[in-house]
Amino acid sequence: MNQPPSSDQRSATPATSRWPFVRDVLVFQLKLFLGNLVNFVLSPVTIVAALYDVLAKPAHENSAFYEALKIGREAEERINIYGAIGGYHATGSSNPDDGEAAAAGSADNGPTVANGFKGATVDTVLRKVEDVIAREAGKGGTAASIKAAVERAIDELRGSSKKK
Repeated sequence: MNQPPSSDQRSATPATSRWPFVRDVLVFQLKLFLGNLVNFVLSPVTIVAALYDVLAKPAHENSAFYEALKIGREAEERINIYGAIGGYHATGSSNPDDGEAAAAGSADNGPTVANGFKGATVDTVLRKVEDVIAREAGKGGTAASIKAAVERAIDELRGSSKKK
């Protein structure tokens, strides 16, 4: 998890100490956008699921509504909007079951989501992409080679075995 910069990191040269902060701001904005997108989609989905549950079958724990809530919770955990300061689990939660759920989810990297990224969080994907770009740029790579390396890294995260 990303942590706020230490006093040693803050005393570094302004050019080097500024980038982690700018990165955290940009990542936070991306996560806000993704969280809002999830909420935008989840709102009508849960309404339709609840109507289906009420009209078509008796509501119970495995209802469409509760399944939609589980998907929404998983999406929020993967986005981890407050990751720059340690995330939800580092700061605590009002729900005592959150710690157990996080531990259980980390044992097998969680279920596979629709896009195929097994256990990947926004932070995991961004870290992997940043590492690939930095490595390729350090080797003097061209934009095309950096793009190809990023695509390979994303395929690797998805568990895809096909090479381009």
